[in-house]
Amino acid sequence: MIAHLRGKLFAKSPGQAIVEAGGVGYDVTISVPTFTALPHEGSEVSLYIHTHVREDALALFGFLERDEKRLFERLITVSGVGPKLAITILSGLNPERTVAAIRAQDHATLTRIPGVGKKLAERLVVELKEKLDDFAVAPAAAAQSLGPAADDVLSALVNLGYARPAAQKAIETAVEKDKGAGGDFDELFRGALKVIR
Repeated sequence: MIAHLRGKLFAKSPGQAIVEAGGVGYDVTISVPTFTALPHEGSEVSLYIHTHVREDALALFGFLERDEKRLFERLITVSGVGPKLAITILSGLNPERTVAAIRAQDHATLTRIPGVGKKLAERLVVELKEKLDDFAVAPAAAAQSLGPAADDVLSALVNLGYARPAAQKAIETAVEKDKGAGGDFDELFRGALKVIR
């Protein structure tokens, strides 16, 4: 089974990346957060891989962050959640917000994801609530409560290639240094960049 893939990013689009390794181009299904965090085409990339084998197909699902892969693998243990729906869930909510919604039994947030109805949202909560203790969600919750600009700055930093946990920490530190920065995107972005470098 393929568990990890490192090579040249041959092509990327929302939902798909082609990684060339050893002269072979691997077609990998990816989530939107992974797509936005990928480097430019032609760059080297390293992905955690879940290999899904069926009688008629072998599919690769790739993740930049190990936690996103772990959460994907928990999601597909839920009855009615296949790999494609799990990718849709992770594209609709980032891993931290998915974990937070399941822990908080927040059915309303989960049902906003295309393909997740009320019954499936309830099943996700019932089957996973006790299985997500090893996922940290505190930094994400803190970043979301820091001010209206924090989410946008977090997204911008991740798009620039910074790891999400490092970006969240930088935002928290920037707000601690200047309490007024939380409401202004430019100020908070500049402050977080100074910290993260």
